Amino acid sequence: MNAPFFYIASYEASQQQVMLDETNSKHAIQVLRLKKGDAILLTDGCGHLINGIIADEHRKACTVQIESVEFSARPDDPVILAVSLLKNTNRFEWLLEKVTELGVSRIVPLICERTEKETMRIDRLQAVLVSAMLQSQQCWLPVLDSPQPFSYLAHLKETASNCCIAYCGAVSKIPLAAWKILPGASLVCIGPEGDFTADEQAEAAANGFTTVSLGTTRLRTETAAMVASALLCQRATLH
Repeated sequence: MNAPFFYIASYEASQQQVMLDETNSKHAIQVLRLKKGDAILLTDGCGHLINGIIADEHRKACTVQIESVEFSARPDDPVILAVSLLKNTNRFEWLLEKVTELGVSRIVPLICERTEKETMRIDRLQAVLVSAMLQSQQCWLPVLDSPQPFSYLAHLKETASNCCIAYCGAVSKIPLAAWKILPGASLVCIGPEGDFTADEQAEAAANGFTTVSLGTTRLRTETAAMVASALLCQRATLH
């Protein structure tokens, strides 16, 4: 992808032209100085890669003529990350950026017993996801759920073939890298600062979650989430 890459909120197969919103139009025309006839790439974050050319270089309503469209299906083995919200917003945004680059398909913010923050700005975090998707040149935008209580994992389990919970406590567990997974979606759960409580780990285990470790060192929540996502995303590409 050598042409500039932009996100659009929606796309219909019948469209022959796309009008960029004011923010993207300004960036394309005033910052990148694109002109009529210049190539541009668009995605709706739903698998479509749209090849187009600038038809009208209006700085507030740039029009793109669609030349061709390619569609990429979602991976057969998607990775779902359920992770506690963090008190430090910047660290949580960094986490979302990195797991998007890695190819995580869905992110479920959790409110656990030790979670210190229970709200988030979905609009701001959605913008982080879009930016990371474009930077890593992908055409699928991860689904970002609203914050959910820990008990939601019992429902979330129904969406995945493989479910695990990372835990630092002294219980029987296996290294995530050695975890044998089945074809289909994989769900990994990462706790807050201070880890999941013993009761939360026991509840997850009772619901069929495999308890895993991520190594011998104690990792920050965002580091643990990135390590787990990287391991599972890499294994998904090898299936």
